[in-house]
Amino acid sequence: MAQITGRLICDGNDKRQIRHSNYEHTISGLLHRRVSLYHEAERIRDRLAEIKNDVDALDRTLNVLGYEGDMDAAMPRQKRHVIFGKGELTKQVLTVLRRSTKPMTSRQIAQDIVSDSGMDARDRKMVSDLTKRVGKACRQYPDGSIHKATDERGNVVWKI
Repeated sequence: MAQITGRLICDGNDKRQIRHSNYEHTISGLLHRRVSLYHEAERIRDRLAEIKNDVDALDRTLNVLGYEGDMDAAMPRQKRHVIFGKGELTKQVLTVLRRSTKPMTSRQIAQDIVSDSGMDARDRKMVSDLTKRVGKACRQYPDGSIHKATDERGNVVWKI
């Protein structure tokens, strides 16, 4: 598959051959690294699930032993992960609805925003969190240009 072609370049009295390739080794290395990162992400997700299960087991044990304090108060405050700036989500919702020819559910809008933003659309937690935020943004839109309706199955849909 690798095709190496040669041509001569004249640089004054100096003639040298330049070799060209179709980047087979580079592509192979990048694909290998991509697979490696994907497997690492799976391992991290699995470890995170184990940790959450361990914390739940500790909470149950503390409850059985009679601990009545607030367990969440002892937890360190987590950093807030900001995905959208102020008003950015509403702008993206409006863009998606303007592009659409038919009313859309909050989940459909969220999936379009995820795919447009280049985020991982396979991340179910992120899509479901974004779905809630999209619904809230549509309900609270100030000038009422986003209208709420129901489809034939009774699902809430949004349209401009």
